[in-house]
Amino acid sequence: VKDPCALTDAEADAILRVCRKTNMALYAGPPGRAEKSIPRAIGERFGLTRLDSNMLADEDGITSLQMVPGKSQRGHIPYSNKRLLWHTDGYYNGPEARIRAFVLHCVSPAAQGGENSLLDHEIAYLLMRDANPDYVRALMVPDAMTIPANMESGEETRAASIGPVFSVDAAGNLHMRYTARTRSIEWKQDAATRAAVGFLENLLAGDSRYMFHHRMTAGQGLVCNNVLHNRTAFTDDVDKGVTRLVYRARYH
Repeated sequence: VKDPCALTDAEADAILRVCRKTNMALYAGPPGRAEKSIPRAIGERFGLTRLDSNMLADEDGITSLQMVPGKSQRGHIPYSNKRLLWHTDGYYNGPEARIRAFVLHCVSPAAQGGENSLLDHEIAYLLMRDANPDYVRALMVPDAMTIPANMESGEETRAASIGPVFSVDAAGNLHMRYTARTRSIEWKQDAATRAAVGFLENLLAGDSRYMFHHRMTAGQGLVCNNVLHNRTAFTDDVDKGVTRLVYRARYH
């Protein structure tokens, strides 16, 4: 794209066409631009306006994903250089605040690492259903996955979140709520849920032909309907001024 803040009709149509097929699209814009208006403008171009202003987002609702020692030391992995396991965004949000889409925009990549893997959550659902319909039935029950309340310095900063992994809204759109983390997560303790989670873990640990792997460079970005994704660990080179910075806008 020539100007991500002002997509042409042809550029927007191409992104929309790919999103309708795969629930995600990568774009490549000119490097060297660090405006946070870029992800906001791209979101607005596709009707995304209800930003998720979570407690770790910047004041304008756009999150600057980079090394932030104060946040990473409190256990917030996205603000560290550690790997991020497979997840969908906002898996700890309640049903009224589901993350339906997000935009990533890379201002500058790390010196090494920081590659994303991506898998359409609808494909994950189909693969599970084809293998055994009981898998998706188990992950659609209202108490399949619980994220315990978040506590900091003895105070609750986020209430416990209980809900399904897969759900369908009134318009027939599939939503997925998932994290591969083993800490701060409680799965329903029955055989059906354990079997379904095990299948999903093996699927994500494999090399499905439906997975995409990409390390974004400066000016590149991702528009998606909150697909499954992860990120490898990365290394900055502070002495040379090479530090990873990605803007993220999440939408309800």
